[in-house]
Amino acid sequence: MRLMTQRGRTTPPRSPDGRRRPPAGERSPQPRVSKERVDAVVRPVVAGAGYDLEDLAVSRAGRRHVVRVTIDGDRGVSLDDIADVSRAISAALDAAEEAEGDLLPGEYELEISSRGVDRPLTLPRHWRRNVGRLVKVSAAGRQVTARIKSAGDEGVTLDVDGTVQEVAHADLGPGRVQLEFTHWGEVEGADEDDEIDEEDEER
Repeated sequence: MRLMTQRGRTTPPRSPDGRRRPPAGERSPQPRVSKERVDAVVRPVVAGAGYDLEDLAVSRAGRRHVVRVTIDGDRGVSLDDIADVSRAISAALDAAEEAEGDLLPGEYELEISSRGVDRPLTLPRHWRRNVGRLVKVSAAGRQVTARIKSAGDEGVTLDVDGTVQEVAHADLGPGRVQLEFTHWGEVEGADEDDEIDEEDEER
């Protein structure tokens, strides 16, 4: 899930003392954007909305900056959640610029996304949020494919081919969630539906 918003300035921004800044072409080269300053603005907003900030990246794309924010939560993240967080972060960045000067000089693009299943499980909360899933992981020095039975702050319980193992987080490598596909014959009620269809055809 992903939402992208872009914001451009139509008038030269003001400096902290209220004076209008000259256009970019009349100023000295823009300073490097401080990721730490951006993080200090974004992180409290994400936490206040009830989510974890999984990743923050700031880069340049031509004349504009791109801010990529990845969030996650215990109950998952919906498209509406992403839209709400995006608006809150955009407002916070604007407020920070008004108070402290250009945080992101010029035009910037804000990209908010949820943590996908392709990202590795590295923190206790990642394992907790994926209980029941099949993962490939190095556990105690051995590469295994296992199902996560439970997860806590100290470690996880894995089902490896029917054998339950307790593994401490210190002995776990990054886990990779494995996609699983259900065969049609395994779907509950599939045979009954087929029989009903056959009866309808006979009629």
